[in-house]
Amino acid sequence: MADIEFTKNTNKGPRRKSRLLELRTEIPAGLYFTAGISFIGAFFLIWLLLTSFELVPPLFLPGPEAVWKEFARQISEGILVDDVAASLYRITLGWLVSTLLALPIGILMGNFKFFEGLFEPFIDLVRYMPAVAFVPLTILWTGVDDGQKILILFIGTFFQEVLMIMDNVKSVPREMIEVSSTFGLSRWEILYNVILRYAMPGIWDTFRITLGWAWTYLVVAELVAAKVGLGYRIMRAQRFLQTESIILGILVIGLLGLCTDMAFKLAYSRMFRWMDRKG
Repeated sequence: MADIEFTKNTNKGPRRKSRLLELRTEIPAGLYFTAGISFIGAFFLIWLLLTSFELVPPLFLPGPEAVWKEFARQISEGILVDDVAASLYRITLGWLVSTLLALPIGILMGNFKFFEGLFEPFIDLVRYMPAVAFVPLTILWTGVDDGQKILILFIGTFFQEVLMIMDNVKSVPREMIEVSSTFGLSRWEILYNVILRYAMPGIWDTFRITLGWAWTYLVVAELVAAKVGLGYRIMRAQRFLQTESIILGILVIGLLGLCTDMAFKLAYSRMFRWMDRKG
């Protein structure tokens, strides 16, 4: 009896690769959004389970319900509104002053080696100094009013912002500058019409990133002699072991930072439609 050989047909055509793990490949917007929401949902679910089964003592990690009750109390008493308003004022002013000074200095350093050599050694020195170390000095210099808080926010963002703007300007291909010069554009026309236009999307991203840094320095800025503010409320709650108030303050800072970040991204998409962000 002849042997019968059974063969499995494995020729099913080219296998379709999953786009999820393809390098720098776009995925549907719905999937992108769902992934982010799912991760946040999983985080809060783990938090709820840990506190519901008392796996962590409430003193160290209160549940979402306790944080929600604290949120409702602070809203009803007007505490949270006042804190948010004070912190937004300090963040906005500190970041604006930092940006208005960092922008021209960064542009000069990115275009002219003389200014890079003039400013970069000092900026490189100061940017490694922690902003919290300047708290005693800023109190001596400006007292304990809002000026001191704004100065801390300025110190925390200015020096890094200058160097990032310088790098944004340096990213302009030298060939573009040489071609523009060949076509007879003046130095300032090249600076405005070529260099700044090319570098502006990157500079706008630098604005967004440094504003995010300013939010992280808020607690440090409101560490001393503040009477209102989200950072002040967190430090005050720590003294009285009000953990739910600490978590509420952290979440509010995170949400406000996220809102400002999304606003900058929306403005980016409107102002720089010609940019291909797919990478």
